[in-house]
Amino acid sequence: MKRPTNFLVLLIILGLALLARAGQQNQARSPQRGAKPPAPAPAASPNAPRFAFGGNVADVLATFIQDVVLLPVKINDSEPSLFVLDTSASGTSIGPVRAKEIGFSGNQRAALTLPGLLFPAESLPALPRDSFASDMGRPYEGTIGTDFLSRVVVAIDYARETVRIFDPAAYKYAGHGSVFPLSFSDGMPVIHAKMDTPKGKQIEADFGMNTALIAGIVVSQKFSDAHHVFPSKGKVAEAYDPELSGGEKVSLFRLRWFKVAGSAAEDTIAELSRSKMAGGDDPKIAGVIGARLLRRFNIVLDYPHRQIIFEANTHFHDYDEEDKSGIAVIAKGPSLKTFEVVHVAPGSPAAAAGIQTGDVIAGIDDEASADMSLASVRYLFRQVGHKYKVTLQRGDKTQEVTIQMERLLE
Repeated sequence: MKRPTNFLVLLIILGLALLARAGQQNQARSPQRGAKPPAPAPAASPNAPRFAFGGNVADVLATFIQDVVLLPVKINDSEPSLFVLDTSASGTSIGPVRAKEIGFSGNQRAALTLPGLLFPAESLPALPRDSFASDMGRPYEGTIGTDFLSRVVVAIDYARETVRIFDPAAYKYAGHGSVFPLSFSDGMPVIHAKMDTPKGKQIEADFGMNTALIAGIVVSQKFSDAHHVFPSKGKVAEAYDPELSGGEKVSLFRLRWFKVAGSAAEDTIAELSRSKMAGGDDPKIAGVIGARLLRRFNIVLDYPHRQIIFEANTHFHDYDEEDKSGIAVIAKGPSLKTFEVVHVAPGSPAAAAGIQTGDVIAGIDDEASADMSLASVRYLFRQVGHKYKVTLQRGDKTQEVTIQMERLLE
């Protein structure tokens, strides 16, 4: 009889030990008296950007036109549209003509899809953008603005003409570029720069940063007058910028150097502008830097971490070439293949050749305008020493002139 009794006692002891261990485990899992229970993991916001395959980066095949970045965007599974990446725009919007083409009614929720990224938008207004098509030589389809940039990290490689978009939660910069704290003026991020004027005066100043502006450096006349930036003597070229205030006469001059990050970019071209766009209402802002300067860098727009990063690239030491014809040209017509002359600088090669405002460039050498783009026309007119046979349409008459490119700035 001893063995069953001993076996029963053993079972009772084992059961009590198991109960004691379970109690200890439950006590360990329970919060201590007075302590707050651990907060549950936050649920993902329905409006948070979502990367493909649960990843945290998207490689976007961007289009660069005159160094301005355009991103392919699908709206609710539509055909892709090219949206201009614009750091001066507060919101993302679609062009009214493009909205009609894809059957989208503006001011409603929309799913914006880029390669590898879904970006939900509470509202996507349909807003026009005057003169974009004539300035860029392609139809306006939409804008990527600050509301998009504030929720992702965008890295622009101007040298390779590529764009990568990162999840801010997983992004950490590990390069050797110059980091600028993010601040704004008139809706544009502000970058601190230093320049050496034609007179040899070194000035530090803040510039607005506009990725959608073709020009490189635009200095406001108000700032120039206050700090004596514009040369009273020396080589100056009169020109016309169709982007500023719907078209504005500007004066071109060379800075000895312009420094944003690292080494100074030498002999950079600046435009002296009298428009409000160049300086806004902020007296501390010297002007605006655009794509022709930004192309010298690879840039990280890291709004979520309140920073912008500049890394000099292989274009950093490129010589800054001005237009050498004296012509300002825009694109018009249904196919944007009507290249109209909107300004001819006095004393320029174009003036010497007899080209007039209102003339239409129907061809250059043996290439018809139908086979060219606005960007290619402007590129040809920046080539030093070249001589072109230009076919002009003036009213109902066609004529040919020869124009010799020459430097307008030393």
